[in-house]
Amino acid sequence: MTSTSAPAQPPPPAIAVQGLRKRFGATAALDGMSFAVAFGTVTGFVGPNGAGKSTTMRVILGLDTPDEGRALIGGVPYAKLRRPLSHVGALLDAAAVQPGRSARNHLLWLAHSQGLGAKRVDEVIEASGLGSAIRRKAGGYSLGMRQRLGIAAAMLGDPPVLMLDEPFNGLDPEGIVWIRGCLRSLAAEGRAVLVSSHLMGELEDCADHLVVVGRGRVIADTAVAELIARSSGGRVVLRTAARAGATTALAGAGGTVAVTGPDTLTVDGLGAEEVVRVLSAAAVPFAEVSAHRASLEEAYMDLTRDSVEFRAAQNEAQNEAQNPAQNEGAA
Repeated sequence: MTSTSAPAQPPPPAIAVQGLRKRFGATAALDGMSFAVAFGTVTGFVGPNGAGKSTTMRVILGLDTPDEGRALIGGVPYAKLRRPLSHVGALLDAAAVQPGRSARNHLLWLAHSQGLGAKRVDEVIEASGLGSAIRRKAGGYSLGMRQRLGIAAAMLGDPPVLMLDEPFNGLDPEGIVWIRGCLRSLAAEGRAVLVSSHLMGELEDCADHLVVVGRGRVIADTAVAELIARSSGGRVVLRTAARAGATTALAGAGGTVAVTGPDTLTVDGLGAEEVVRVLSAAAVPFAEVSAHRASLEEAYMDLTRDSVEFRAAQNEAQNEAQNPAQNEGAA
C-alpha cells in the first residue's frame, strides 16, 4: 500500500490583516480591513486622512484591540512574539523619544530590553547615517534626524518585517534618496516592508505593491505597475503647435481630445499609430506622439476620489448638525 503525504502548507505571509473592525464611539475606524504583506516586497499603505491606516498599524503591533478580526505577524499575534524586535521593527512616531537622552543611549536602552548588545547598536547607527550626531540629545534633532533614529531603532533586532509610518516626512533630498535605497535593499534581502505614506512620488520609486484604503476598508490591493497601467488607460499624449487642427482631425476619427498644456493634447479612443496616421493624412504637423503613462499620484486620486468626497460630505453634514444656528445665520 502506497502512503501519500499531505501537501506542504505554504508559509504564512509576513503580515496578515483579517477582517478588522474597530469603532471609536460612533466612528467606524476599521470596517472589515483585510490584506496581506509578502516577504521580499515594499508595500505602500495609502489612503485619505481618516481611512484607517494608523489604526490598522496599531492593531498589528498590539497597541489597539480590534472589535472583530485579527492581525498576525508571520502567522502569530504580536502579543505572543518573544523578543518582538527580532520579528518586527516599527516606526510609528518619530517624536517618541526621551528628549534629554542622547540618541545612542536611546538605542542602547532599547537594545538592552531585547537582550541585544552595543555592537548591534553601532551597526544600525552606521547604517542609518546618524554619524557623530548620535551622541547629541535627541530633543535637539530635526524631524529628519528623528526619522533616521526611528529607522535605526526599528532595525535593532534585524527583523524580517518592518513597518514605517510616514518615514519620508522631514527628510531632505539626500535623506529621501537614502531611504528609497534603504527600503529597496531591505526588500531585496527578503524582508517585508510596509510603508504608510501620503507622498505618492516617493512610493512610486520604491514600492512594489500598493494597498489603498478608504472608509476603513481596502479599495485596491495590487502591484504598482498594474495600477499605473490600468490608470494610463491606453491614452496617447500628443505634442503639436496646431492644436485646433489636430483636435478637429482626431475628433473626426472618433478620438476624445483634451488640452493638457500649451502644445499638448491627450487622446482617448485612438492608439498611437492611428493618431499618427490621422494627423499625417490631415497634414497636421506634430512633434511627438507617445503612450500616456499615469503617475502613481494620478492612479491613487482616481481610486480614492469617492472616499475623499464621502468624507468631505460627511464632515459637512456633521458640522451642520453641530452648528445649526450658525448655518441658519449664514443662509
